[in-house]
Amino acid sequence: MCNNDPDRPARDAGYRPQRRSFAREGVGSVHGGIHSASSQAGRRESHERSDNQGKGRFITLEGGEGVGKSTNLALVVDHLRARGHEVVATREPGGTPRAEAIRRLLLDPDGEEPLDPDAELLLVFAARAQHLARVVRPALARGAWVVCDRFTDATYAYQGGGRGIEAARIAELEAFVQQGLEPDLTLLLDMPMAAAQQRLDGRLQDQGGARDRFERERDAFFEAVRRAYLVRAEAAPDRMVVIDAGAGLAAVQAELLARLNERLVAWS
Repeated sequence: MCNNDPDRPARDAGYRPQRRSFAREGVGSVHGGIHSASSQAGRRESHERSDNQGKGRFITLEGGEGVGKSTNLALVVDHLRARGHEVVATREPGGTPRAEAIRRLLLDPDGEEPLDPDAELLLVFAARAQHLARVVRPALARGAWVVCDRFTDATYAYQGGGRGIEAARIAELEAFVQQGLEPDLTLLLDMPMAAAQQRLDGRLQDQGGARDRFERERDAFFEAVRRAYLVRAEAAPDRMVVIDAGAGLAAVQAELLARLNERLVAWS
């Protein structure tokens, strides 16, 4: 769920995706309502994007554990800064001191009591409310571009797909906290769960870290998270671009920059 530095935020450091049917390809459907909630979110996109015209852009990177979000977030940030944009790099949960405190609570694997899924969901949105108020909205309002490691798609994937919380309940909190704010572009890094877990193990071994509370979940949890992400991507193809994160780093980054550049041209 995180990079291995939980005490600080991430460093401030025309494309039309193929309409693949993930259900037909064996990734399947997930808990009832994710399609519906995604469709409602899609209908809000045009309104939110029109509000952002002349202001900043909001780009998110999504994906399960071990897919390379942190590495590729830095690439996106550098790419945008090289084009003269002010860029705010951030992450969820977290991004502000108080939101980072909530992050530590969410990721702590050694708590004395289990964290109830509903409490987990509410903590995620509490951190998001603080993050939006203190970082994201002010940055967009002054014309900065925000690049965020995870956002609400992760909530539908982890708390919805992984924990089994109904999408309609997540959507209620989304509407209350975000008031229509959604990313202009979401880059979803996707790869098979087993391969991603191997990458995660290698990274933790190299860095001397330990798995956090989410990273200790069973394989079935991560499979459900991946399914939920792909269902959301299929329901919102104009916003979400699926990147094959299982290829080599150079190939992944080439595809990511190509898709990003096509979107930059469309926005210009």
